Amino acid sequence: MNDLSFPVPLWVWAAVTLGIGVMLAVDLLAHRDNHVIGFREAAIWSAVWIAAGLGFGLVLWAWQNGEVASTYYAGYLIEKALSIDNVFVFALIFSFFAVPEAYQHKVLFWGVIGALAARLVFIFVGAELLQVFFWTAYLFGAFLIWTGWKMAFSKDEEVHPDRNPVVRLVRKVVPTDSRFHGDRFFIRVDGRRVATLLFVVLVAIEATDLIFAVDSVAAVLAITTNTFLVWTANAFAVLGLRSLYFCLAGLLRRFRYLHYGLAVLLVFAGVKLILSETPVGKLPIPLTLGVIIATIAVSIGWSLVTTRDGDGPPTTEDTPGAPHHPADPADPSAEHHPEGRPTS
Repeated sequence: MNDLSFPVPLWVWAAVTLGIGVMLAVDLLAHRDNHVIGFREAAIWSAVWIAAGLGFGLVLWAWQNGEVASTYYAGYLIEKALSIDNVFVFALIFSFFAVPEAYQHKVLFWGVIGALAARLVFIFVGAELLQVFFWTAYLFGAFLIWTGWKMAFSKDEEVHPDRNPVVRLVRKVVPTDSRFHGDRFFIRVDGRRVATLLFVVLVAIEATDLIFAVDSVAAVLAITTNTFLVWTANAFAVLGLRSLYFCLAGLLRRFRYLHYGLAVLLVFAGVKLILSETPVGKLPIPLTLGVIIATIAVSIGWSLVTTRDGDGPPTTEDTPGAPHHPADPADPSAEHHPEGRPTS
């Protein structure tokens, strides 16, 4: 197992975590008004977050060495690639609940907060298990291989956010209004605190991202069990997730074959993790980086070439695995509330 043990002072952990918090605050302040985020704005912010992620790798190079930086970059790239699959699911959820574009960024912001918190817990638990119980590498590896197989061959399964057990539990436990009320998650009705439909959407986002967190953390742990590297690779990749969504939302249907590449990466990570506890040992980081870069490049290139004649906006029919949900005539948000209709 590639643990790359090197001392990380507490003040470094604090400084990096504080820096991530500051970047989140900047992102929130930059989008504190409910405006529709266009492609140009999203592309600029995506470039900012990607530059921050790549720049941190250079800091690691100067502070430690090239092997540490290369290991970070391998984790960062696989996280960034897997986050694109998050974008597909986010688009499905927003389409399903007909979330107005002006409110989507707020849901994604708090979704990123929840994603970072979940990943932090999984990182420390997963790393500790791999360090203490060597056989957990076989379990994690088998899980990644199974996940990759499922991603490759079960992409056409329909996604029903309203059937998510967490979403159903919230609706049963928390009084919920089935309409949007601006960008508010809660309102007061007759003196009682009531959740809005936007809060239900946030729960759906958080619940699905919890599943993605398990996959992505396990994939990075296959590269290294150094918690500092795994955390920073996850954090910097997830930081730009919201901007990435608005940047790619109009291009989703052109990434038709990307899920095959992501499936290959998950299977590769699983095999790598299993091999690390065999006489073969850990695979070299340059090989890992090469496989990640080549797989992403081929799957994206394949997708763009085969869809070069169709540049229109995605619909639920265009998006792989996306169900079509006609408006529910019994839903007051669709019939009586203008904010409950999809925007063009």
